[in-house]
Amino acid sequence: MKLGARVFKTGVAIVFALFIAELLKLPSPVFAGIAAIFAIQPSIYRSYQTIVEQVQANIIGATIAVIFGLLFGHHVVAIGIAVIIAIGLMLKFKLEKSLSLALVSVVAIMEFQGDDFLTFGLIRFVTILVGVLAAFVVNLVFLPPKYEVKLFRKIYILQDDIIRWTRLAVRQASEHTSTKTALSKFKNRMLRVDTLYDFYKEERNYLKNKKYVKARKLVVYRQMILTSKKSLELLQRLHNHENELAQLPTQFHLMIQERLDSLLTYHEQLLLKYTGKLKPEHSEWSKSIDYVQRNELMEIFIKQINFAREEGDTEFSSYHLLYILSRILDYEENLEHLDTLIVSYQSYHGHEINVEFEEEFI
Repeated sequence: MKLGARVFKTGVAIVFALFIAELLKLPSPVFAGIAAIFAIQPSIYRSYQTIVEQVQANIIGATIAVIFGLLFGHHVVAIGIAVIIAIGLMLKFKLEKSLSLALVSVVAIMEFQGDDFLTFGLIRFVTILVGVLAAFVVNLVFLPPKYEVKLFRKIYILQDDIIRWTRLAVRQASEHTSTKTALSKFKNRMLRVDTLYDFYKEERNYLKNKKYVKARKLVVYRQMILTSKKSLELLQRLHNHENELAQLPTQFHLMIQERLDSLLTYHEQLLLKYTGKLKPEHSEWSKSIDYVQRNELMEIFIKQINFAREEGDTEFSSYHLLYILSRILDYEENLEHLDTLIVSYQSYHGHEINVEFEEEFI
């Protein structure tokens, strides 16, 4: 079982909300703890975004509860109708994310059966508001997430796994079912990378020079993620057409294998280059002696098609091979673009990378 920072923040927020509620001597402080659960957010920026919405949800829920409590009493049917109306209003005002908090307010206030209902409703409203504010304070000061480091770590580890499986696939060394399972896991992990990128993008910098650095980093990370997706698409193609790949002439198969090995090594070097572990001007791909230009590769491919036709080779599938080649060339172009972006970023902000990743990546 893995416990992240958000789990600890939730526990701290509940304790803090209960403590404040007891300090203010509010009855039923448990509702403050419940509100804190709904109010915890994964990032500081999302806390800013949602606190107003959560306060609005609390106001809507409390208002509906008080009106229905005064007009129709506290019968369970009245509570149900109040809940339905609260849901309708929350959807109308596009406050779906705080819907649960509004419903808690409705039920928490309408369950009162005694006199002085208005005072009780106000107290419950304040109790829930305490929970919301407590969660906001915890989001603000407790374990602020470092999404950039988390994002790069996810990309780095995921890409390392994709590279290993791609090397196995192009050599026909991977088992079909195992590769299929790995591809499914890679796609799910890629979705988590996209989520972390959104979290990092939402983080705000209030110093002008930091904003420029952040903007450049976002461009690099966007291309880094796109390039990883291209490598995953390539692995998928190798998996889908493994039979056609096995039927290729030995020389042509070796050429594809060598080119892919160079590209995968190039990708590994780019990730090291971004962390400052590799010289910006160093590039194994561009210095390769046996580098074959893209147009030359396509010419070789066309010659191989013509040769197969002349020899009457019915096993050679030019159609499926074209799919694989297109993915390889697409992957190659994205790697080159990523290299350009990393070098450009390092020329302006190279010191930022060394400081932030010095302890994380060796």
